[in-house]
Amino acid sequence: MNQVYKWVCKASTALGIFAAGLMLLSVLVVCHMVFVRAVLNESSVWQTEFVTFALIAATFLGSPYILLTKGHVNVDLLPLMLGDAGRRRLAWLASSLGFSFCLLLFYSSLHWWWEAWVLDLTTPTIWRARLWIPYLSFPVGLGLLCLQYMVDMWALAKGLSSPFAAMATQEEGAV
Repeated sequence: MNQVYKWVCKASTALGIFAAGLMLLSVLVVCHMVFVRAVLNESSVWQTEFVTFALIAATFLGSPYILLTKGHVNVDLLPLMLGDAGRRRLAWLASSLGFSFCLLLFYSSLHWWWEAWVLDLTTPTIWRARLWIPYLSFPVGLGLLCLQYMVDMWALAKGLSSPFAAMATQEEGAV
């Protein structure tokens, strides 16, 4: 299981880097669009759709990395008030609910992507982008997010990780 844990963490990190690249590319495409429209007085054909799809893909593909680094927004009031056993139970509850929700979204997104693939759906614009390409970010990101939840719960069960990021920081400061 240690090898699976390491592989999932590396895959989450790789997708996080890819998501950051998509965000940077989106900024560059917006700059290109502004130049084309303002300086060259031409219309933009593909830029708006590309940026929309890229930012949505960055959100879903980057989500496993955010979970890995515990970079999501937390309200730490309740975990701070609980003892260690209460924190662990709360972490299990939160992880189980998050995993269940992501698993449901993953299942739904597979159907959505498959339909776009089989029917060769495209956008109704001049660019006519094939929708299965941007839709692929949903099952890939959500699938890896489910795996990240699973290995996080495994690490929590084995005592390899702290239940909450603030608790780990607080404990390190106290030592």
